[in-house]
Amino acid sequence: MRSPLDRLRHALSFELIALILVVPLGAVVFDMPVHDIGVVGVVSATLATVWNLAYNFGFDIVLKSLTGTTLKSPRVRVAHALLFELGLLLVLMPFIAWYLGVTLWQALVMDVSFALFYVVYAFGFNWLYDRLFPLPEWQQAT
Repeated sequence: MRSPLDRLRHALSFELIALILVVPLGAVVFDMPVHDIGVVGVVSATLATVWNLAYNFGFDIVLKSLTGTTLKSPRVRVAHALLFELGLLLVLMPFIAWYLGVTLWQALVMDVSFALFYVVYAFGFNWLYDRLFPLPEWQQAT
C-alpha cells in the first residue's frame, strides 16, 4: 500500500492540477466571475483533499482485503472514481448553493457538471499517477 507521504503527494497534486483546469473552465461554462468559481474551487478542493486521503485509504484497505492486492483493473478504477464523486457531491452541493446564491437545483447542476469533469479527470490522473509511481507489489502481478 502507499505510504502516508505518497498519499499526501497524490492528494495535493490531484487537487492543484484540477484547480488549474476547472476554475477558468467553470467560470466560462457557468458565466460566473472567476473569483467566485475560484472560492468554490478552493473550498471544494480542501474538502476533497481530506475526502481523498480518507477515501483512498479506506478503498485500498477494502480492495486489498477482497482481492489480496491494491492493483486496480479498469472496472475497479471506474467504480473508484464514481464512488469518490458521489460522496463529494453530497457534501459540496449545499455549500455551492449557499456561496453562489443559487437554488439547490442550480447547485446540483453545477456540482454534477464538476463531478463529471472530475470523474474523467480522476480516472486519467490516477492511472497516470500509478504509472509514474508504481508500487513494488504491482510488478509481481504484471
